[in-house]
Amino acid sequence: MQKHEAFMQEAINLSRNGFPAPNPHVGCVIVKDGTIVGRGFCNRHGGDHAEVMALKEAGSKAQGATAYVTLEPCNHFGKTPPCTHALVNAGVCNVVVATLDENPIAAVGIDYLSENGVFVESAALAQEAAKVNAQFLFAMRHRRPMVTVKAGITLDGKVALPSGESQWITNEASRQDAMILRAEAGCVLVGRKTAEEDRARLTVRGLGDVNQPLRVVIDQQSKLDPSLPIFDDSAPTLHLNRENPVSGPNDILQRIWEHGQTGVLVEGGPTTTAHFLQADLVDRIVLYIAPKVFGDGPSWSGTFRLSSLASAPQFKLVETRMFESDVKLTYHSRNLQNFLASYNM
Repeated sequence: MQKHEAFMQEAINLSRNGFPAPNPHVGCVIVKDGTIVGRGFCNRHGGDHAEVMALKEAGSKAQGATAYVTLEPCNHFGKTPPCTHALVNAGVCNVVVATLDENPIAAVGIDYLSENGVFVESAALAQEAAKVNAQFLFAMRHRRPMVTVKAGITLDGKVALPSGESQWITNEASRQDAMILRAEAGCVLVGRKTAEEDRARLTVRGLGDVNQPLRVVIDQQSKLDPSLPIFDDSAPTLHLNRENPVSGPNDILQRIWEHGQTGVLVEGGPTTTAHFLQADLVDRIVLYIAPKVFGDGPSWSGTFRLSSLASAPQFKLVETRMFESDVKLTYHSRNLQNFLASYNM
């Protein structure tokens, strides 16, 4: 078991690499005679899966080896062939899996492996593997994208001056870290005013060659100028307007889900954020707090009414980081906490 955990930990460390959204974060190591002979991870959507990358590195040494994989190997033809077939064809004799795949299309990988003479077993560290791959696993179980709200704010919670001026509240280091959130989510959502006033492009910059996220803009009255940056050809855009109407946050998430997305980063504005908070559909909150005070201006969370104190959305602080003078706070909802806890059984 200790050897299992050591090799699986290496696979988990590998799974933290890349920006594979909407695909899962997966890491894999191929072990032969107690030595790692192949390593792999899912780098980007459309690229080699972790198992295939590891098998390529292992080459002929994969024959009779053991594969440690953080997620059940897929068993379907998508942009790439099934990883289960690759493992069997390479002659891998054992596969150790940390978490099962809850995607009904890709699941039953362990069944295929077992039916083809591969011994399959589960290992410890399931919760650690699930944390790295929370967005994908959460989306598969709940059949909707995982929602992250992100905001750059002042000490008094403002996202702009009363005049609308907001660039830039946070520093460059915070803004660059926020690019990682966009790449991780694979989908970014804003309301009409944010797209218009900030002239937001919502692309990922400074992270090398990554897939650009799906941009979603809510414009129910079709007021946006089609020449705005959010409609340029630097990334795909889903325009929710009169011709493509939605009835609320649940409907918006369903549209995004139908576009194959497993996560969405809500970047504002306050009215859009408030709608998702009131609907209790925010799974994670990431706040970048700058050491400034505005005194007046819009709040990051917008305004909405609650029937009682007990109905207020509640979140748990799970991470604190410094970016020079800015502070990054990450919170998980009760729903997300309970989901991750389910992997510690």
